Amino acid sequence: QVQLVESGGGLVQPGGSLRLSCAASGSSFSAYTMGWYRQTPGKQRELVAVITRDDTTNYADAVKGRFTISRDNARNTVDLQMNSLKPEDTAVYHCNADRLRSWGVRTMYWGQGTQVTVSS
Repeated sequence: QVQLVESGGGLVQPGGSLRLSCAASGSSFSAYTMGWYRQTPGKQRELVAVITRDDTTNYADAVKGRFTISRDNARNTVDLQMNSLKPEDTAVYHCNADRLRSWGVRTMYWGQGTQVTVSS
């Protein structure tokens, strides 16, 4: 069992920055691919960024060059540094832990989310 708790959301002006943090409790954190997703009412939840066990990263086209995902396996945390924020970045951001075992069993955990609002 893994519990994920996000923090760092809030209200920021366009062009500003926020740093989201996801704290994980439980075992085998380093075995999970970690990700950040965002959800807006009436819109499908979308992948923002992921980081694998070996620190390989992937980003949604909409955030490339602006957002940076990182993880600290010693502290069981994953962060999302968000720069040059735009109003369209407004959403609830959720932390995700994803593990696919070699025999095909997939385990996923989700945090409750943190609200990010980009507005003047």
